[in-house]
Amino acid sequence: MGFFRRSEPLHVRLAREAGLGAAEPQPVDPRPPTLETGVHGLQRLRAWDATVTADAPGIEGDEATFVALPDGSLLVEQGPDASLEPLAAAVEQELGPPYRARAVRRGEELWAVQARRIEVLELRDGPEGDAIEVTHTADGTTLSIDDARTFGSLPELEERGAREGSEYTVRAERLDGDLWEVRAAAL
Repeated sequence: MGFFRRSEPLHVRLAREAGLGAAEPQPVDPRPPTLETGVHGLQRLRAWDATVTADAPGIEGDEATFVALPDGSLLVEQGPDASLEPLAAAVEQELGPPYRARAVRRGEELWAVQARRIEVLELRDGPEGDAIEVTHTADGTTLSIDDARTFGSLPELEERGAREGSEYTVRAERLDGDLWEVRAAAL
């Protein structure tokens, strides 16, 4: 018999001493240890209210971004100057104006269009800037125009914010002239 011979292998002895003997295996928890995006199984918030395809011959370019106003007219923000009516018509089978849409060419005449509802307010005699933020808390109301805090008030935006609750924030971005895209949220 050899001098350095063991009666049992080392890994078996260490497992036995650690209490990991031949006991029944424990079930494995299938949940991930962290809730990272794409791993946890929870769905993401929906970014678009409608996704459609449309045949639109004669439109130049490969992408377009536009806004459909409440009166049905279109504001082209990015893309060709040609009429985007065929794209808007496809969206409006599922979603009425006002909405913001993004279109991408998927073939010679085929376009994929995604759209989401927006709220549009008309601010007559509104400020000169392109972005407005109104925040109302228990401490008072603040007004910022193009990220610069200013004095004054905009009753239309304050009224819109009040529908969200006693404390709110309202952001408005100029679309064209007196028309503004508005987002309001309770604080």
